[in-house]
Amino acid sequence: MSKINQVWVVSDSADRYADLLAGAKQFGEHVSAVIWDESEALQVQHADAVYVLSGKSEQQRLENYAETLAALIQNTEKDDSELRTETLILLAATRRGKSLAARLSILLQSALINDATSLALENGELYAEHRMYGGLAFGREKINTPTAIVTVSSGVFEPLEANAPHQLAPMPVSYIPPQHELLCKARRAKSVSSIDLSKARRVVGIGRGLAAKDDLHMIWDLAAALNAEVGCSRPIAEGEHWMDRERYIGVSGVLLKTDVYLALGISGQIQHMVGGNGAKTIVAINKDKNAPIFQYADYGLVGDIYKVVPALTELLQH
Repeated sequence: MSKINQVWVVSDSADRYADLLAGAKQFGEHVSAVIWDESEALQVQHADAVYVLSGKSEQQRLENYAETLAALIQNTEKDDSELRTETLILLAATRRGKSLAARLSILLQSALINDATSLALENGELYAEHRMYGGLAFGREKINTPTAIVTVSSGVFEPLEANAPHQLAPMPVSYIPPQHELLCKARRAKSVSSIDLSKARRVVGIGRGLAAKDDLHMIWDLAAALNAEVGCSRPIAEGEHWMDRERYIGVSGVLLKTDVYLALGISGQIQHMVGGNGAKTIVAINKDKNAPIFQYADYGLVGDIYKVVPALTELLQH
């Protein structure tokens, strides 16, 4: 078996379809995409079949569609008694995506791997690598169930370009109510950054080496001079709340696929480097010569970011 017979793509975020479909096309003979609204059809042009779920509203929870998706997938599965994967379901590794994946794994009696960082087909068998113990280790699992479910972190697959030769008409799928339905009573707006660091070519990352939020201006100035985006370590986003969580690089944040990652005042703990070591070139600046970041860096400078960053910015600007 050179490829998996059927690969399904499901995402609660429209901007994840491009990279999930890239993985699906890599491993699947036939790729089906499930969308929540016909307006998302342009995002799944590379699929061989497109299904749109009817009755989806703002108040409807994603997890409630587990029974609907399970029935749809079972109706198209190929019977095979061998212990090998014939159907693969790829979902975005979001909170809602993981919750839906868990329900699907029970309904389909399938293996489930969360937060996958790579997939491989070897001698017809599917292997998935994923983070374990908060990013302190990686596990590599062989999947032996006929149907496999994998939630994929952002940045694992290079997104496909939107140049598909045709656009398929989505086929409607009727909603099957679950035995126990989750109800959303109210929704509150959340301030979310539109940035997607996993797609940036250059990223400047800042860590605890920054003493105050007001000092972020020098980081933004340097990023502008480099034509780069700005990211951060977890303490900056979730501890100090100086930056949006969408800019957090690390084990439960963004996985970089950038050309250059400039890490400023970042110690380089494994939880952060899980997200940062996907960059082609890592440049580190830290005043601690023993900081772990230098073990990952292609280029390193021992220095105070408060002296180095302004000087570097001035050089780049002139």
